[in-house]
Amino acid sequence: MESNFQPGDIVFSNAEIRNDGSFPDLHEDALIAAEGTRGVVINEGHLEEFPDKTLYLVRFDGAKDVLGPAVGVWPEELTQEQLQEKTAGA
Repeated sequence: MESNFQPGDIVFSNAEIRNDGSFPDLHEDALIAAEGTRGVVINEGHLEEFPDKTLYLVRFDGAKDVLGPAVGVWPEELTQEQLQEKTAGA
């Protein structure tokens, strides 16, 4: 089952997100977001090659509380679990 995140949703990375060559100013395989890093969904869409699979555009927290670059992330790489844990205890 695919997650249904909306723009503005706070999410967390389920795994390390690394540069796949999409960011020429970063070394290939450079760490963009460590597992558990908080991010915000800014858009959603589909790739021509995978029209039935949603791709989310996410900006993850970076150094000095500045959002990092927008990166395409698959639903299985994202969760809201940490957010749910925090709000469940409130």
